[in-house]
Amino acid sequence: MLKGKKILLGVSGGIAVYKAVALTSKLTQAGAEVKVIMTDHAAEFVTPLTFQAISRNPVYTDTFDEKDPAKIAHIDLADWADLVVLAPATANLLGKLANGIADDMLTTTLLATEADIYVAPAMNVHMYQHPAVIQNMTALAAWGYRFIEPGDGYLACGYVGKGRLEEPEQIVRVLEKDNNRSNKWAGKKVLVTAGPTREPIDPVRYFTNYSSGKMGYALAQKAAEQGAEVYLVSGPTHLTVPPLVEHIPVTTAQEMFAEVTERFAEMDLVIKTAAVADYRPKAVLDQKMKKQKQEWSVEMERNVDILQYLGEHKQQQFLVGFAAETQDIKNYGKDKLERKHLDAIVLNDVSRRDIGFDSDQNEVIFMTKDGTEQAIKQASKLEIAEQVIGLIDDQIRKG
Repeated sequence: MLKGKKILLGVSGGIAVYKAVALTSKLTQAGAEVKVIMTDHAAEFVTPLTFQAISRNPVYTDTFDEKDPAKIAHIDLADWADLVVLAPATANLLGKLANGIADDMLTTTLLATEADIYVAPAMNVHMYQHPAVIQNMTALAAWGYRFIEPGDGYLACGYVGKGRLEEPEQIVRVLEKDNNRSNKWAGKKVLVTAGPTREPIDPVRYFTNYSSGKMGYALAQKAAEQGAEVYLVSGPTHLTVPPLVEHIPVTTAQEMFAEVTERFAEMDLVIKTAAVADYRPKAVLDQKMKKQKQEWSVEMERNVDILQYLGEHKQQQFLVGFAAETQDIKNYGKDKLERKHLDAIVLNDVSRRDIGFDSDQNEVIFMTKDGTEQAIKQASKLEIAEQVIGLIDDQIRKG
């Protein structure tokens, strides 16, 4: 699936450089033509000659070493690449890219390329969790850089945690999967709701819930990767909107209802993952409520059940709901599936800390109106989203 692809491999200076050698070999075996750019620090770990021998191409290390006087090397490489892979991507490299710094051959080429860029970070677990690194990765993701997350395990520094460069075989699988992704949903319109809602009490207080929006954003990303036109109606989150997804921010349940129903008629598929407040304060105060000695009661009124409304008014749309439960998951899910006239529902146990709200992992059951059940084992929310999108596609094709 990578046969004939021109892949530019950017290697920065970390102990995981030795894995980049194996990655070069795997990509070459898959039929890709690989050219390597190394930073000076990368060359401290492995010599350029090693990559040259494996890739059977010259290795680039110096912006001013023009191997062909008829070409400007970094521009030529930037134009040559079908895709770029940064492995390992150190914290230093991420910081440079996020701030537009071009002070060596690799960063200069990256600013000049229009190819898709895949980033495989590798660093100490505490570095990976540092706010500056997180901020840089968030900025790059917003610009369309695609991240191949590091794995958990023993690190060269002696720590055990997240920060290991993903294995070369897995990086190749990601590239092959993306290269082979179809546009089977081209022309389809998909609406995904995500995140929590906030119901104001006064100018400084509100009722909300623990939803992070991660599952909904992952589903929006995977739907877009199938070629669909995706609309993401999202409550307040700190997440980066996936590339090629139209973001419609909302705050309250009423705002979400308005945005969803305005677009519902033209949608082919609606996936409702948002944790929408069932109730809102009946009266919202104009001024901050001051602390008092007596107890304070807030009278609540029902919000519109958005999913129920969609189920009662759907025509051609395929409608998928989510049920975040803490007990008797299957029975509650089946009841919701039937009562709200859904085509499918995804059930998950939010009482489990390893897969509940704000976790990067999930484990779900996909249930359809014809009685089909498919358990999806614990995995990252992106992996879960990919499997859910596949199961939805199967159901749509069944008619």
